[in-house]
Amino acid sequence: MVRDCSRIGIPFSSQGHLQIFDMFWFALEGIGGDGFFTMKYELMDVSLDLWKAYSKVDPNSLESLLDEDLMTFEHQWANFFANFDTEIPFMLELSESQTGEPFRSYFSHGLISSHITDNSPSRQPFALFGTHSSRENLNSGNFSFPSEGHLLRNTGLAGSIAKHMVVQCVSPKGPLACSRTYFFGATHTPYLGNKLLSQIYFAVVEAVLAGIETFSKTSHVTKVGASLLTTERLLLACNPGGPQLTVTMAVYDIPDLLAGRGCLGSVVFSESFLTSQILVKEKDGSISTETSYLVLTAAIPRSASWLVSGPLIPAKLVPEGGRPHGEGPPPGDRQKRSQDSTSVVASLFIEYKPSLLPHLPVQLHTPNNVLMIAVFPKSALYKAFYSQVTSPGNSGVTLKVIQDNCLSAEQERLHSNMQKLFEVLSYPAGERWNQVRLLTSLPDLASFLQHFTISSVSQEPVMRLHLPVLLQQTEDIPNNEKENDKVVITILTGLPGCQSSELCSFLVTFNKEYGRWLVYRQTMDSPECFSAAHFQKYLSGVLGSQHSRSSRPSAYHRKKVRLLVVLQGYTDVIDVVQALQTHPDADVKASFAIGAITTCVEPLSSYMEHRFLFPKFLDQCSQGLVSNVVFTSHTTEQRSPLLVQLQKLIRAANSSVSFILAENGIVTRNEDIELILSENSFSDPQMLATRYLMYPGWQVSLFGKIFEPVTFNMCTNMYTGSP
Repeated sequence: MVRDCSRIGIPFSSQGHLQIFDMFWFALEGIGGDGFFTMKYELMDVSLDLWKAYSKVDPNSLESLLDEDLMTFEHQWANFFANFDTEIPFMLELSESQTGEPFRSYFSHGLISSHITDNSPSRQPFALFGTHSSRENLNSGNFSFPSEGHLLRNTGLAGSIAKHMVVQCVSPKGPLACSRTYFFGATHTPYLGNKLLSQIYFAVVEAVLAGIETFSKTSHVTKVGASLLTTERLLLACNPGGPQLTVTMAVYDIPDLLAGRGCLGSVVFSESFLTSQILVKEKDGSISTETSYLVLTAAIPRSASWLVSGPLIPAKLVPEGGRPHGEGPPPGDRQKRSQDSTSVVASLFIEYKPSLLPHLPVQLHTPNNVLMIAVFPKSALYKAFYSQVTSPGNSGVTLKVIQDNCLSAEQERLHSNMQKLFEVLSYPAGERWNQVRLLTSLPDLASFLQHFTISSVSQEPVMRLHLPVLLQQTEDIPNNEKENDKVVITILTGLPGCQSSELCSFLVTFNKEYGRWLVYRQTMDSPECFSAAHFQKYLSGVLGSQHSRSSRPSAYHRKKVRLLVVLQGYTDVIDVVQALQTHPDADVKASFAIGAITTCVEPLSSYMEHRFLFPKFLDQCSQGLVSNVVFTSHTTEQRSPLLVQLQKLIRAANSSVSFILAENGIVTRNEDIELILSENSFSDPQMLATRYLMYPGWQVSLFGKIFEPVTFNMCTNMYTGSP
């Protein structure tokens, strides 16, 4: 295994636990041949390089992060909220230790097998009530053994009930972390004390979300320091955790401006997010960026409040000064709709006047002064809503019924989100339920995954013209050029003996009345399998002859020209595509278009001895390039075992390819001829997207440039028996 090697890399340290590289362990005699191992080979520690590779996120690792880590992370928050599903007297006796226990257990148990060694306060879970959430306590980092004496009822000003709490949950094995500030009592009561905290907190939330959006668009920033902005009472930090980032903003030691009795405590908010960046090549040749981001912890509620004192006062359906609008059935069909509609969410939109703002919780303030109350079908509340609220003669309430097509864009978005949530809750628990729930809790997940799939493959730029297709924003490739004026190239390829020349001769003979046919055959006297320079020179000559004949009035010269490119041997088809894409003459490049690529397969010439496939066999059938595979023998035999085996093998490598039977290169069906001579199969949107994923950099001739050209000079025994 180490023959002909001079340097050997060894991952000496496990991730997060760097050790001094000691070659003594490898100074053993007899390993790798005669003599001491370290005298024959130069050893080097490659741990750091491997950590960088392991920390990269690809679509597969992102799927694991969402399906496993994020699910477990959100489950801890569900356990946290379960602590407050109790009566007020019992809630007041909750301690910081009890409240944060789900987060501490999750974190401490996961550390047993974790490679993360960061023990800073930003990477530890905590739960602090009221005035105990001071800067000193938040930065102490001593959250493993919280005090049982700090209760909800005694951590407010002067030993009163706490008005808020700050909590943080951290994944022990990954980058996920988020912190929140939640409130106790009537946060919407219009007085300065408690409302000050909530106003500051939601200003912090908006700042963090705006910072994430700005950071995702700043393509030149590759590293973020541990602290971006620090003042006496304000901290904005961005902590990198590999490709994922966590942004935290905290306002410390907020003073009591109402009575001046000390500090109310601190507010903290943080989110973990993932960014994606695609380099885009504009029409003028310049390079720009297309960015996207996903807030991984967006499903964790950013606001919550619990009433911990006083009687429970029922809220009025229509606040003073409010004017409700409801989306529901027509006035004459209300009762019938409430009974028959078992899958449509009813939505009540309430428009309120600005004078109501001081009485509303800050999280319910909206720019357009509209609130929405969603009522799910198949619930007692749904029936009560239609029987009591929307019934005629209900005193004090006047509803204006709005049909679906009359909703504004914002109302439609809100109603659509609630409808998706109801559909998710209707799914039985299981894998499919988790997928749908993720798409609902993270509305931007689907578009981000598509963006991330493209960006994670390569750092090579994509064409601006192709970007909407790659992001599945459209199914058509916008092109203002006249395709009819282009010379369509049909490429026939295959291994030696595949009878691609016979197929070419048949196509030209069969279709000679429908146009003028040109045939390009690669030169076999070159040591390279394919000469891009020779092919580009040939295309320039074809275009020159086209221009000279365009002035001739004869009907023959007015016929459309088709070019057949016949490749032989172990040629990479992508080299032909890149030769056209990078033609030095822009006019020549714009005058030709690849219609379809067809691979010819001779089953008896596909296997070597011991049933090994010839080199380049599956490469010449690759998805994203090849549209058709033509079998040129064993087609008359009923279910030939050799033919069936090859078809299964090719189908596994290219699921969308079309199979054509053409004994000795003779095609017998008109539909098959149309497939081979298709003018737009190569430019199909699905083919284009697959090509970018399979051959990154193909459009600028950068794919495969890191490899040396390979020349095959082999002598083999053919495998001609049955499989």
